[in-house]
Amino acid sequence: MRTFLFTIFLMTFSYSPSFSQSCTFIGDSIFCDNGLSGTSIGDSTFYSDGTSSTTIGDSTFFSDGLSATSIGDSTFFSDGTSSTTIGDSTFFSNGTSCTAIGDSFFCN
Repeated sequence: MRTFLFTIFLMTFSYSPSFSQSCTFIGDSIFCDNGLSGTSIGDSTFYSDGTSSTTIGDSTFFSDGLSATSIGDSTFFSDGTSSTTIGDSTFFSNGTSCTAIGDSFFCN
């Protein structure tokens, strides 16, 4: 479940104008240094900014119309961007990278 939340939050927060630099998981919830938070309930995640996402199979659909499909260690977004996960790090096509350490992740 933690890997699922990590991937969904990275996808959501990495393309936000108020992109968070670090987040910590507590159970099925996540709390970020920019004030954003979210809670996962079943296949859906609800964020404190009013948005949500739902995962069906390898695809995630966001309430803002963006969608993402994961194939292996890569994720392809409907806006043409992508990310690749290698070990504990995820590298995004916009130049951002994030690394998971324990129950937290840190991004540049």
